[in-house]
Amino acid sequence: MTDIDRAKRALEKGHTLVLCKGGEVMTSDLSGIAPMLAFIGEGKDLRGWSAADAIVGKAAALLFVYAGIAEAYAKVLSEEGEKVLKTHGVPYACGEKTRHIINRRGDGICPMEKAVLNVSDPAEALVVLRRTHAALCGKA
Repeated sequence: MTDIDRAKRALEKGHTLVLCKGGEVMTSDLSGIAPMLAFIGEGKDLRGWSAADAIVGKAAALLFVYAGIAEAYAKVLSEEGEKVLKTHGVPYACGEKTRHIINRRGDGICPMEKAVLNVSDPAEALVVLRRTHAALCGKA
């Protein structure tokens, strides 16, 4: 079984993000981009890992590229997230494609997607997303 297959299987068990490489598996049940921000913030070397995520928009895709994720699967993938993965040569698959990632209230675009609307550099995206996430969590 491949890393991405292992990650997809674990995602189906209810996790929001699963990362696999060889025999190692890391999971998270945090929502949004919080899992990737946490793994990156902990200094984990994610180069070459495969990622299966519940929802991947532009924000998550930019974090995947920044971290060096080798392959990605999304239950739901936005058009902008797909563009980022294609541009950076990250192989991907998805269960469903959508135009935009919607916010939790369901009345607009996700604030993380808005934050990186005009950002294409993964390192810049990390800075913007950390700041936006902290502000939304009341930690800014």
